[in-house]
Amino acid sequence: MRKLLTFLCLTLCVFPGHAQSSASLPSAPAAQFPPLKTPLLHFTADAQRSPSSAAGISPEERQVPDAPSVTMFPHSDTAPYWISGQTNIIFQAHPSFHSPYQGTNSFRGAGEYKTSLLGTLFLDYQPQHDTRYNTDFIVDFESSGGRGLSEALGLAGFTNLDVVRNPNLGSTPYLARGEIHQTIGLTSETTESDRGPFSLATQVPVRRFEFRIGKMSMPDVFDINAIGSDSHLQFTNWTIDNNGAWDYAADTRGYTVAAIAEYDDRNWSARYGLAAMPTVANGIDLDWAISRASGQNMEFELRHSFIPGRKGVTRILSFVNHAHMGTYREAVNAYLDGTDPTPEITHHEHFSAVKYGFGWNNEQEITEDFRVFSRFGWNEGQHESFAYTEVDQTVSFGGDLAGQRWHRPVDKIGVAFVSNAIKSDHQNYLKYGGLGFLLGDGKLNYGRENIVESYYNWHTWRGVFFALGLSHIDDPGYNRDRGPLWVPSVRMHVDY
Repeated sequence: MRKLLTFLCLTLCVFPGHAQSSASLPSAPAAQFPPLKTPLLHFTADAQRSPSSAAGISPEERQVPDAPSVTMFPHSDTAPYWISGQTNIIFQAHPSFHSPYQGTNSFRGAGEYKTSLLGTLFLDYQPQHDTRYNTDFIVDFESSGGRGLSEALGLAGFTNLDVVRNPNLGSTPYLARGEIHQTIGLTSETTESDRGPFSLATQVPVRRFEFRIGKMSMPDVFDINAIGSDSHLQFTNWTIDNNGAWDYAADTRGYTVAAIAEYDDRNWSARYGLAAMPTVANGIDLDWAISRASGQNMEFELRHSFIPGRKGVTRILSFVNHAHMGTYREAVNAYLDGTDPTPEITHHEHFSAVKYGFGWNNEQEITEDFRVFSRFGWNEGQHESFAYTEVDQTVSFGGDLAGQRWHRPVDKIGVAFVSNAIKSDHQNYLKYGGLGFLLGDGKLNYGRENIVESYYNWHTWRGVFFALGLSHIDDPGYNRDRGPLWVPSVRMHVDY
């Protein structure tokens, strides 16, 4: 009740504030706009990851005889095709907060409110039913409208994963995914598979290879977490739903063209992906010269629980990006010796630049209805943040509780904490007035960006969900001179 009253009071405080100007905004390569979703999954990055019914609702919940339906329309388990859709609407606001100064890329200190709208149509076709050698053709169309608070600038851990990083792209529908998914079984022994928009099989070989090629989002396959990966039914913060230090290959909307190979065994999996990088930081265009610009991703997954009788998964991720990137130290030195009037990293980009990093991802079932997760991420931090967000090191943990105890089995309560950081070269670049594609207050009194997010997701009827959320952010944009910041939210999600 305290949370609900706090949320209502904060929301009412926001309305005297102003909505952001709709004046035209610079487009890439001017470093101004953040990543999305969603997808989802990175929705716009999110439809990405899990058409929400998969990430937020467990297979066990869907198999309970008396469990409520979680989609507007039923989906066949035997048809050679799949047609589904989702709509996700997120309203967020914030009251005014302490802000003695702000720059070009600052999160605005005056109260404001914004609404985002994301819709996705999932289309799949399975030309023949063969458990051992299965092929899926996947085509998804998406539309992303509305805007994020402060045009999604000023926070490394931005509060809405559905927001496209460049609002000037508009809400015109676009092709989000167009890929071929091929399974090659190595044994006739099978195990159950959850049928959905990314795979139509209900039974798959225990030992198998899986290949994907085409347009997709890397978080569709890598860094998945059943508790913290879906902005539609779970958390909405970029650095909670994804590993913030993983600067994965993506265009402004969170998608890329890639090829992924995966081997699955009974208790473990290994996967490798090669993807196209954007031509500029946060750019909509991809560099097709893979020999000079590419994102390589490797992940090992171990399905092992730390608690006997419960489910648990640990994933270890590494990535290496080659792209036309600059180094923060070079940009700062050019400013200090008078070569550049202000630090400008785009003046110091090289095709030979390499950015690499690592990640830890764990999910653990504690009881039948209570789960926890944790993530850790690190990258070398010398080269510019290029494709996702401005984080060089991150640690997060949290959990969710299903509503069986109060007779609401599909409802969930979630709470998570994330702490983001950047290295000294990155700090100096922002301190001297440099702009990243997300951050830039004009100066910087550095501190870690610490965020707590909570939500209650309420299943109302069939595929309709509503959620109340509340985020608290200390040192927004790594700046101790600004904040703290409160962001309440209301979300409506519909699965078709």
